[in-house]
Amino acid sequence: MFVGAALAAARGVMKLASLGPVVAALAFYGRHRRFTPVVFFFGGTVWDAATVYRIDSLIDNGLIITYLLLLGGLIPVSALVESGRIAGPRWEKVRPWFVPIKQFLFGALFSTFVFFYVQSASWSGTAFFLLFLVGLLIANEFLHERVASVHLDLALYLVAATTFFVYFVPMVTKIMNVATFLVACALAAGLVFLLSEFLRKRNVFRTKREVAVSRAVIAGLAGLFVVAYVANWIPPVPLALRESGIYHGVRRENGGYDLRREVQPWWAFWRNDDSTFSRAPGDAVYCFTSVFAPTRLENRIVHVWQYRDADGDWQTADRIGYEIVGGRDQGYRGYTLKRTVSPGDWRVSVETESGRILSRIAFEVIDTDEPAEWIWESAR
Repeated sequence: MFVGAALAAARGVMKLASLGPVVAALAFYGRHRRFTPVVFFFGGTVWDAATVYRIDSLIDNGLIITYLLLLGGLIPVSALVESGRIAGPRWEKVRPWFVPIKQFLFGALFSTFVFFYVQSASWSGTAFFLLFLVGLLIANEFLHERVASVHLDLALYLVAATTFFVYFVPMVTKIMNVATFLVACALAAGLVFLLSEFLRKRNVFRTKREVAVSRAVIAGLAGLFVVAYVANWIPPVPLALRESGIYHGVRRENGGYDLRREVQPWWAFWRNDDSTFSRAPGDAVYCFTSVFAPTRLENRIVHVWQYRDADGDWQTADRIGYEIVGGRDQGYRGYTLKRTVSPGDWRVSVETESGRILSRIAFEVIDTDEPAEWIWESAR
């Protein structure tokens, strides 16, 4: 029985192969189409995990630009075929491949962006944008199968292009401010507008309403990005926090930094800083951070020291900054310290000079009469 089934399967494979590789692939895709969203989702994620290095990598950004260019060609071609503006046997053969290829390209883009942006996001306001990207990454694997629309393609393309230009423009100009963000939004919106105009002139948009919808998609999404930036929901890419923590001391040693922290009990093996700070008389609190920036990008990092008052509100006690210079894989290292702290809940917001939040480090200060047992460790 097993041999007969194997021979039947072999004959089926040979028969399928005789139809040609393209027809065979299409037939295989047709039989297993329901599994393609999961395959393309995990395929794109695994591919990026294996290939993505750092946000200013020429190879990584070359791949992203290639994906954007491929989508910039595929979206209008697929729209022309779907609307019947171009037709023929060859187009009918490749037509079933448009959806999975777009899924793969969008999935590869959004998974790369999640990898880049998660390094710059804090679990405060900027987490919203990161969750938005994760949502798009997951939804992309299912939307195209259920909502085939050129407007959806243009919307996803605008989000992808804007997300890319938001960090790519500062890397090219070596400047990171409001102006570079607006330039990034304008470049992405202009690119999608050109695609929309191309489709309008070839009558893919059959009515004035469809043209108005395409314009509304561009203007609405561009406006949402600006609102998100003003609300501090977008992480301050291309900067990325590599390391941070609260310590009893920081010192420079042989070109590096040593960090002094309390010895933790054996069961608290995950703690590598003093998030519960036992303060003896004379102790100062040190905040150490390592911030990555692309090569030759200079910026200023600010540590905003805040404490929780009796009403539960956060009050700013100090704003202390230091300069960073890009290029080092593990980030540019620096620290600030505060000698006068009261018992209770504290946090340090790690921000850019313009107020973009990279991270918030929470810790509790507890007064003690005797110094805690401590050790020195080297920072990365």
